[in-house]
Amino acid sequence: MTAPGAGIGPAGEATRRRLLDQITHGQLRPGERLGAERDLARRLGVSRSTVLQALGALETSGVVRRVPGRGGGTFVLRQKVERDLSRVVGVPALLQAQGMTAGSRIVSTALVAADEETAAALAVGVGSYLTDVVRIRLADGAPISLEHARLPAQRFPGLLDLPLGNSLYDLLREHYGTVPGEAVEHIEVVPAGVDEASILEVEQGAPLLSITRTTKDGRGRIFEFSHDLFRADRTVMTVRTPASRASDETAGSGRVLQMRPRTAG
Repeated sequence: MTAPGAGIGPAGEATRRRLLDQITHGQLRPGERLGAERDLARRLGVSRSTVLQALGALETSGVVRRVPGRGGGTFVLRQKVERDLSRVVGVPALLQAQGMTAGSRIVSTALVAADEETAAALAVGVGSYLTDVVRIRLADGAPISLEHARLPAQRFPGLLDLPLGNSLYDLLREHYGTVPGEAVEHIEVVPAGVDEASILEVEQGAPLLSITRTTKDGRGRIFEFSHDLFRADRTVMTVRTPASRASDETAGSGRVLQMRPRTAG
């Protein structure tokens, strides 16, 4: 993998690091415009070509975005969310651990009848009642994902009467003694439709990470079937595999990751 500042020279790398340090320490905030390249060069005491090299490296690594045209410029991008696929953790805890403010908007909650796909995933009968929850997750006030979770209503009576704005896993642990043990996730890249684009504040057709998840408790009983859409421009997937757990025979909780290409049509 190429290093962020590779090939730009000592002056360009030093300038890249100075700008990155200002962004990291909040002197330059997400969405803020950096200013004209000539002004940046004057303020940093370097040539315009050095600034261009540094900005190019920062854009390549996803720190800034350069927009051409009279109304354009160079803008600081929002921090990406690192989603660790080695652990089963709710989005609020994930965001808070990375220094971001977690928020939610509840789109809908209902009791619904299980269709064939969901019934098979949850190992319940077709037509069984399910608790159905759709939420928008926010990172620092901006939409990061659209979540659709379905759980057996008989196993979690009264769940819809509880506050669903925070972590669903926390509610299941506190009120029903259910703790995630393992999750199997299928991940695809899909284009945003009209509704998804509006909800997640992206352009129609922008790439989204589609994650279909089946979650088991510590005793191996399936309790959740979910479909999440994450903004691909705001999400980084990380998998940590210690050597001691690399064998398929090693037991332990965590995620089983399955990635597959999405075909057109």
